[in-house]
Amino acid sequence: MALLEVKNLTRKFGGLTAVDNVSMEIGESELIGLIGPNGAGKTTLFNLLTGVYTPTTGTVTLNGELLNGKKPYKFALSGLSRTFQNIRLFKDLSVLDNVKVAMDARKKYGFFANLLRLPVYYRREEEKHQQAVDLLKIFEMEDFQDTLARNLPYGEQRRLEIVRALATKPKIVFLDEPAAGLNPQETAELTELIRRIQQQFGISIVLIEHDMSLVMEVTERIYVLDYGKLLAEGSPEEIRHNEQVVEAYLGGGAV
Repeated sequence: MALLEVKNLTRKFGGLTAVDNVSMEIGESELIGLIGPNGAGKTTLFNLLTGVYTPTTGTVTLNGELLNGKKPYKFALSGLSRTFQNIRLFKDLSVLDNVKVAMDARKKYGFFANLLRLPVYYRREEEKHQQAVDLLKIFEMEDFQDTLARNLPYGEQRRLEIVRALATKPKIVFLDEPAAGLNPQETAELTELIRRIQQQFGISIVLIEHDMSLVMEVTERIYVLDYGKLLAEGSPEEIRHNEQVVEAYLGGGAV
């Protein structure tokens, strides 16, 4: 059984159908690309798969659990996390606190332990602090831990957003154009980072990206959207030579 199963998903905004009868499956530890022209419905699909939008029709099921109608934080607790096309860090918090806030979704102490500052509160806070530091070390960001997020270089802000998504301990992480605004060296580093995340954390990654060289290099399967509809699905090599995809998206010539 697929880890994530999407069936006949549709989202309408008035008379506009942004996502139109899309079905897809994501298995464990897969690296999936989602491509298509601007306005194809890619980010809307991500919003449906992370609870930001509710489907007009269709279902989203994770490990057999139907997620339709649940709040975004419930999607996150179930194991679906994401980054955003426009970076959404807590810019007036430190790098370390950005990661710790993400970990709060899974805190184990209750309201009264928090209110009364019981020993379990301090114990859990220390555990959370150490886990956040350890996660930053994995991504070579420990030297920035006391830096305000707004003061990070742009590429490091992108990296921090990915680290924060991983802090929720997802089964699947959705990356919305993570290479946007990066220079070639930063894009190459991102490529290696995506591979390392999949291997080290054993999670699935779904990637929206316009940098086709990155998509073709790192993904195992690719879904193609066009006008909200699923146009094609296959390996990078199959997508590269799919005539419909070439015509609709790749500019009339193979990548």
